[in-house]
Amino acid sequence: GREREREREREMGVKIEVIEQGDQSNFPQKGDTLKMHYTGTFPDGRKFDSSYDRKKPFLFVIGTGQVIRGWDEGVMRMSLGETAKLICSSDFAYGEEGVEGAIPPNAELHFEVRLLEINGKKAKEKKKEQGVVVCQIL
Repeated sequence: GREREREREREMGVKIEVIEQGDQSNFPQKGDTLKMHYTGTFPDGRKFDSSYDRKKPFLFVIGTGQVIRGWDEGVMRMSLGETAKLICSSDFAYGEEGVEGAIPPNAELHFEVRLLEINGKKAKEKKKEQGVVVCQIL
């Protein structure tokens, strides 16, 4: 009962659509330092921010309020190497305030994010061979 209710409340704030599976074993914990690449778009597809454009991954500490709530909660459900789309309702993004000149008030935001590193541990590179994804064992 109660746990499922809490889960449902969380789903209201951030929805995760997996694009490419991660390793399914390394998940971020509160306080971990993460390195990610991301592209942020509005629901209509207009881009408002991207770490790819800066050619530099984004480094932050998860679960400590350094990033929007949609990231703090959504990224912790991703595993190392995963690429996913986070759909954040405005209350899990920038809310009624928005960001002056960049994000209007009450905006739903979409982020395509790739979890590259957890505390310096890098995601394994995946090799594509004849259209089959082969995980490299290091």
